[in-house]
Amino acid sequence: MKKTAQIISRHPFFEHSIIGLILLNALILGLETSPTLVAQYGDWFEIGHSFILAAFIIEAVIKITAVAPRLRLYFGNGWNLFDFSVILLALMPATGELAVIARLARLLRVLRLISTIPELRLIVTTLIRSIPSMGHVILLMSIIFYIYGIAGYHLFHEHDPIHWETLGLSLLTLFRIVTLEDWTDVMYTAMEMNKWAWIYFVSFVFMGTFVIINLFIAVVLNNLDQAKEEQLNELRKPVGRDELLKELAETQRALARLRERMEKME
Repeated sequence: MKKTAQIISRHPFFEHSIIGLILLNALILGLETSPTLVAQYGDWFEIGHSFILAAFIIEAVIKITAVAPRLRLYFGNGWNLFDFSVILLALMPATGELAVIARLARLLRVLRLISTIPELRLIVTTLIRSIPSMGHVILLMSIIFYIYGIAGYHLFHEHDPIHWETLGLSLLTLFRIVTLEDWTDVMYTAMEMNKWAWIYFVSFVFMGTFVIINLFIAVVLNNLDQAKEEQLNELRKPVGRDELLKELAETQRALARLRERMEKME
């Protein structure tokens, strides 16, 4: 049973089937946003959800069986824990007060696409690893926002109270500027009072947008390189005794088949 589960879980068709089911689940969730389609095919949608949930449960059982009795190999993996949690949430009854929560929990199945595709897992792992390093960048950005917010209040609150009346409103205006969304309108309003006001805005755009965003990108790229190195190191780990014996047995079977073909050809 364990060997069969290992063969199934490692087969490419098994992985591709799970990806297909996740995409099918995403399609059904999208179709359910149409009241007309729900009225006509609501029962079929529910059957589809039940089928997909059953397939996910079978997948989890196969993966757990493949590593039994060392369940730590399954539950010690964060992505496996996420998949298992999605299954548990999907088992919530979709009726009564929990109906809305249960329907929203179905959206988590779409996120399983991340745990299924290695490249997406690498990107998410990189983003999570970048959070501690980003804290220092956010702190630097907060200081810049605070300084420019107070300066903007004192410079422009009398002329343009809509954008600079309070410190909170000034910070909100600076957030609008750093997104580059119509920030020139705010600048031209300030320049009606002082033609040199553009220095304030251009310097903040330079500091807040170009410098800070590039720092964020640098942090992510640095952690991406580290995540790739760790992934390569895991692949370079020495092969265990059981895996070595299994590969040896497969090689012997392949040689035996090759010998039989050669004998037939002779």
